[in-house]
Amino acid sequence: MSYTKFEKARIIGARALQLAYGAPPLIKVPDGTIDPIDLAEMEFEKDVIPITILKS
Repeated sequence: MSYTKFEKARIIGARALQLAYGAPPLIKVPDGTIDPIDLAEMEFEKDVIPITILKS
């Protein structure tokens, strides 16, 4: 599915907030990665973020 830049930013931001508050990562965290935004972007690229956008 193709997302607009606004949808992508919202998904990554929401997931980064979850990670910052202690949610378990859904991918293997590479050594040295501690930034929740970087980790959320990696999860987004691998299409494992459990957030759905409904389009009407």
